[in-house]
Amino acid sequence: MAPIGVGIVGYGLAGRSFHAPFIEAVDGLRLGAIVTSDPERRARAAAEHPGAAILAGVDEMLARADIDIVVVATPNRFHVPIGGQALRAGRHVVVDKPIAMDVGEAEDLIDSAARAGRLLSVFQNRRWDGDFLTVRQLLSDGALGPIDSFESRFERSATVGPEWRESGEEAGGPLRDLGAHLVDQSVILFGPVKRVWAQVDRRRPATQVDDAAFVAIDHESGVRSRQWMSLIASRVGPRFRLRGVEAEYVKDHLDAQEAQLVGGMLPGDPAFGEEPDERWGRLYRIDGSSSPIQTERGRYITFYELLRDAVRGEGPVPVDPIDSLRVLRVLEAAELAAVTGAVQTMADV
Repeated sequence: MAPIGVGIVGYGLAGRSFHAPFIEAVDGLRLGAIVTSDPERRARAAAEHPGAAILAGVDEMLARADIDIVVVATPNRFHVPIGGQALRAGRHVVVDKPIAMDVGEAEDLIDSAARAGRLLSVFQNRRWDGDFLTVRQLLSDGALGPIDSFESRFERSATVGPEWRESGEEAGGPLRDLGAHLVDQSVILFGPVKRVWAQVDRRRPATQVDDAAFVAIDHESGVRSRQWMSLIASRVGPRFRLRGVEAEYVKDHLDAQEAQLVGGMLPGDPAFGEEPDERWGRLYRIDGSSSPIQTERGRYITFYELLRDAVRGEGPVPVDPIDSLRVLRVLEAAELAAVTGAVQTMADV
């Protein structure tokens, strides 16, 4: 069977570290082209991926017959224009999260995919974080009893700079950037959202974006999710705290894959996605006992394996864009709650 040709638009952190290595590692996919307007990035892409065509524009990529999938790894405001262009040109499309700048844009992109009869998916890679996979397994096993609440954090320290995620015009800031992951994870675990409340603030001098956010979610299932996103964290809190009636699971550290990728480790490395035991979380039982819980191996590559299968007609896309639309609705409700101070009921949004 001929390999499926994939083209990446954008060769910053996302394109270089989060997409290209996995595309090249999946049997049945071929990295055929990379688009970037930056001459230095074109030179770097050519050196790192000698088998791919290095192009300056999207039109050049879409003129090639060997590109079946277009991955949009650009700043947020380009997701829908480029994704829509690729769909109209008959390509399947992957866009980075968040799916779009706003709900209306997201709906338009989903409609474009339906009209084109092409596949559309969103790169919610943290569905395959090792710690998140561990949480899912604990829930499946019933290890904590009935669930009361779920806390998750994605915190870091960042100086104000020119990077596009610091731009209000790009819908930047941690609520959209990091919250897209945290809300997606909570909805996967506990189902549809009933109510949302949030606090969002600007704390760093000269910041152009809100850089500290807290979101409280009531799920229809009765579980409450509490989420923190920050660019001003000198010391981060627990990554996960999942509390049940009989026990709770506490995990302190982020999944290892991002640091491994940025450090140059490739998905084929035997240690890729594994976490040393000193970083494992612990299960604390109501009787006072506790024990370490081995972290599942992180596996971002699963996204592209499932995408390959979907293009072959052998299964659904790895992330349904409707899921990402629902996440964006929650993020917009959180922004409205932060402005008004009022709890937002999702049926009214």
